[in-house]
Amino acid sequence: MCGRIAMTLPPDAMAQLFAAQPANNLPTVPNFNVCPTTQVSVVSLMGGARRLSAMRWGFLPRWYKALNDGPLLINARAETIAEKPAFREACRARRCLVPMDGFYEWERSGDKKLPYFVRSSDGKPLFCAGIWQDWEDAGEVLSTFAIVTTNAPSPLSDIHHRCPVIIKQAHWGKWLGEDGHGAAKLMMPPEDGALRMHRVSTEVNSNRATGPQLVEPFEE
Repeated sequence: MCGRIAMTLPPDAMAQLFAAQPANNLPTVPNFNVCPTTQVSVVSLMGGARRLSAMRWGFLPRWYKALNDGPLLINARAETIAEKPAFREACRARRCLVPMDGFYEWERSGDKKLPYFVRSSDGKPLFCAGIWQDWEDAGEVLSTFAIVTTNAPSPLSDIHHRCPVIIKQAHWGKWLGEDGHGAAKLMMPPEDGALRMHRVSTEVNSNRATGPQLVEPFEE
């Protein structure tokens, strides 16, 4: 599962990196505690061109009558995404990339939840696979997305069995739908050692916590 992320890459740098046209409503960065239901900068293919825009984290199927009409779909399992009614159309036609510095996972230790920050072993941003969906209510359109997840590699698998699908830069075009078919083959677990993690303060257990100290190593 991926339920909390950190993002510090400025919108103009993201737009340049992806050769994408930026929207004018992108969320403010840095944000070291991005939670579900908030707006996240996401790269998608619209009208044949890459677009960097804000989308709500929490995929809303078209048949939802309200925001809380069903479970909050923040993740989509790679193994079943093509079969699930909520996701299968988006998996074929509306894929996106979700840039992030890293994400948080929690290890249960008795009655405690011990947080870890997980990022790329080379220290570079992660570019995670996502799917998106426009949801309409009373004439208002809300763009929403979910992060695609797969089996976690070592050492992350020691504390949690799932992680986001990571898309390498060479495969961005294929995942977004620019380079024909074959995106399904990209939904593979990262190699062992591709991710590193460290304990962080339990301060991040609160979704109201803010600040760069949230990702700093913590020792008891």
